[in-house]
Amino acid sequence: MKILYAAAFALSLLAPAVAVQAKTSDRNQEMTIDAGAQAGSLVGDGVTTLSGGVVITQGTLDLRSAQADIHMKDGQAVRAVFTGKQAKMKQQLDDGTWMEAQADKIDYDIIKEIVVLTGNYTVKSAQGTNSGGTMTYNTATGQMNSGGDGQRVRTVIPPKNKGAAPAAAPAATKTTVPTAGSKK
Repeated sequence: MKILYAAAFALSLLAPAVAVQAKTSDRNQEMTIDAGAQAGSLVGDGVTTLSGGVVITQGTLDLRSAQADIHMKDGQAVRAVFTGKQAKMKQQLDDGTWMEAQADKIDYDIIKEIVVLTGNYTVKSAQGTNSGGTMTYNTATGQMNSGGDGQRVRTVIPPKNKGAAPAAAPAATKTTVPTAGSKK
């Protein structure tokens, strides 16, 4: 079941800033997979379907979806697809901040190291947010592509100095307008 962690770990790399890393110690924690039902085998070839509300936890990692399909080839997981309205993932990063991702479908091709979030996705971290219809992320190269599907892509990057007070507005100057009959 290490593959489910690999899929979630890959999602943690989707944060807008490339330098963020999922909490390294999570890999050494026990993984718990809780689902209403499981159908299929995690050996050989085929698809194992977890359904009925899937909850995967490992250390700070928390992944939730209505369903998860784990595709196996020669006894190895090659793809993990998480679906639902919405599939959600949350994990603490090594710097202590949190990353959250959600989409209607999170599809991780383990062999190609490609994650595709489709259906109203949002990725949030301390470095900012990115949202849209579709995002493709190569976990090996860090290359991210969003949009191109007819929907707008929105990236919001917070100011570097969040604690600073906003710049003061210029002082209003008083202008006196003469009234009818005044001598000014």
